[in-house]
Amino acid sequence: MALTGKNKDRVQRGGMVLGVALVLGWCLLPVVWIISLSFKSQAAVTNGSPGFFPSSGGGAGWDNYRDLLFDDQYAQFRRSILNSIGISLIATILSVAIATLAAYAIARLDFKGKKFVLTTALVIAMFPVVSLVGPLFDMWRTIGLYDTWPGLIIPYMSFTLPLAIWTLSAFFREIPWEMEQAAQVDGATQWQAFRKVIVPLAAPGVFTAAILTFFFAWNDFVFGISLTSTEAARPIPASLSFFVGNDPFNRPASLLAAGAVVATVPIVILVLFFQRKIVAGLTAGAVKG
Repeated sequence: MALTGKNKDRVQRGGMVLGVALVLGWCLLPVVWIISLSFKSQAAVTNGSPGFFPSSGGGAGWDNYRDLLFDDQYAQFRRSILNSIGISLIATILSVAIATLAAYAIARLDFKGKKFVLTTALVIAMFPVVSLVGPLFDMWRTIGLYDTWPGLIIPYMSFTLPLAIWTLSAFFREIPWEMEQAAQVDGATQWQAFRKVIVPLAAPGVFTAAILTFFFAWNDFVFGISLTSTEAARPIPASLSFFVGNDPFNRPASLLAAGAVVATVPIVILVLFFQRKIVAGLTAGAVKG
C-alpha cells in the first residue's frame, strides 16, 4: 500500500527523530556514565551498586567533589587546576597574537615562499606529539625548563600556532582590501587600519582560533605527564593519573570520575556560552578559499 504525502512526511520526521536520538544517546552515554560514577562511593563501585546518593545505599553524593576541592589530601589537584588555567590562557594569548600578525602578512603580502610557510605550518600541526617528548625531555632538563610553565607553553604553541595561522589567514583573505585602503585614506596608518578595521572584522576567526588553542592546551596529556615531575606545573589531565588512593591495586574510580567532571566543566561552559561565535567562526572562513 502506497504512502500518501502526509504519511511520507511523518515517516521521514520519525526516522530523523529516531536517528538523532540514537546519535545523541551514543554520544552522551559516556558523559552520563562518568557523571553517575562520580556520585558513587568507592565501595559502591567495587560492589557494583547502582546507587548514586547515600540514601540509595551505595552512593557518596557530593562527597567526592568536596574531597577534591577542599580536602588537604588532594591539594595537588587544586594546584593542577590553577596550572591548567594559567598555562592554557598564556599559550592561547601568545599563539593568537602571533598568529594574527603572521596570518595578516600571509594574506596581504606577496613574498617568496608563502605557500611553503603555510605547508610547513600544516605539517607541523599534523606532526605526532609523542615523537617530540623524548628530545624535549632531554632539552628541557638541560636548559632548566623541565617542570615549569614555559616548558609546557612552548610545546603547546608549537602545535597551536600553525592551526591558528591557517584559520586566521582564511579570514583575512575574506576581508576586502578596499576597507583597509579607505581607513588609510581617512588618515589612519597601516598599523591603525590593521588594529581598528581588520582585526575587528576578523573577530570571529580570532575567537575561533583562541577557542581551539585553549582546548588543545587544556586537554593535553602527553606533554603534561612527560615534561613535569611535581605539582609545580602539572596540569589537570596529568594530575588525574596520580590518583592512587590507599590501595594501589584498587584505583579510586569515583574520585577519578569526579576529577574528570571538574576538568570538563570549564570546556562545556565555554562551548555553551560561546557556541554561536564558535559556529560563526568555523563557517565564516570556509565561504571561499
